[in-house]
Amino acid sequence: MTTTSIPRRRLGTQGLEVSAIGLGCMGMSDFYGPADDAVSLAVLNHALDIGVNFLDTADMYGLNGANERLLAQLLRTRRSEVIIATKFGNVRASDGSFLGVNGRPDYVISACDASLQRLGVDHIDLYYQHRVDRNVPIEDTVGAMAELVKAGKVRFLGMSEAASSTLRRAAQVHPISALQSEYSMWTREIERDALPVCNELGIGLVAYAPLGRGFLTGAIQSTDTLAPNDWRRTNPRFQGDNLESNLRLVDAVNDIARTHGCTPAQLALAWLLHRGPDIVPIPGTRRIERLDENAAATAITLNDAQMSAIDSVLADRPVAGARYAAAGMATLNA
Repeated sequence: MTTTSIPRRRLGTQGLEVSAIGLGCMGMSDFYGPADDAVSLAVLNHALDIGVNFLDTADMYGLNGANERLLAQLLRTRRSEVIIATKFGNVRASDGSFLGVNGRPDYVISACDASLQRLGVDHIDLYYQHRVDRNVPIEDTVGAMAELVKAGKVRFLGMSEAASSTLRRAAQVHPISALQSEYSMWTREIERDALPVCNELGIGLVAYAPLGRGFLTGAIQSTDTLAPNDWRRTNPRFQGDNLESNLRLVDAVNDIARTHGCTPAQLALAWLLHRGPDIVPIPGTRRIERLDENAAATAITLNDAQMSAIDSVLADRPVAGARYAAAGMATLNA
């Protein structure tokens, strides 16, 4: 039986309401080593059962849209319970290689139609531009996205990893309900750029990688424990001296979590939830017990003094290493 024990939050001012914690589905199909579709479907169904209704995917998660096809199996029977978000713009070849970013209006339309077909639905609840195409005026891209809203194919629009100036220009073309960007205890750059603009314009923030790609949980002490094809092996923050330095941050998070009687993951999520009423983290997991653990973070209360104390500890342990390798960094904050 579906419950609504997970509180709801509004993203933007256009009426989009989602569970306060969502579920990032990328790892169910790609990037984090082998996955099992049957296990993933059990996790997805359990998410809806406990009231986590905000599911996040993208057309480039998995070969040839594999993650959208996986979600289609859930949506066949439980579409009315789901707020489905997907993305376009990061283009991959059939072998998975990255071909670049495409924000051309004709591509926007064709990408949406392809996602609708793979998902097996007649509309997408929240449609993001995954990365900004620096070669196409944002007005043109969002203009095409707005046409999708008019056509009834999309309900709400979002941007991902967009700079504040781009976000302003996009919002002049059509209301933007959400900005999705990496945000966590070890990734806070958004606080200096796009987040203030989101607050000003009434745009919600969807925080991906809220657990530092699993690092903040304390479960990763070495990349040797990761699958051979896990992309974190190539991430600068997980390598060499950076890894050793960042483990100090993990130790600090562990210590704080113990004083609050929660897990490090729950503390990291609760900290984000207390950064603002329209911030929604979307941790990914392929395990039901982790999903339950993450969802329980919505019940943790942190007062101003506790938040300040946490921020002081984090300030003493700055993160080492870039968020992505150079090619990935080049696509951010466009």
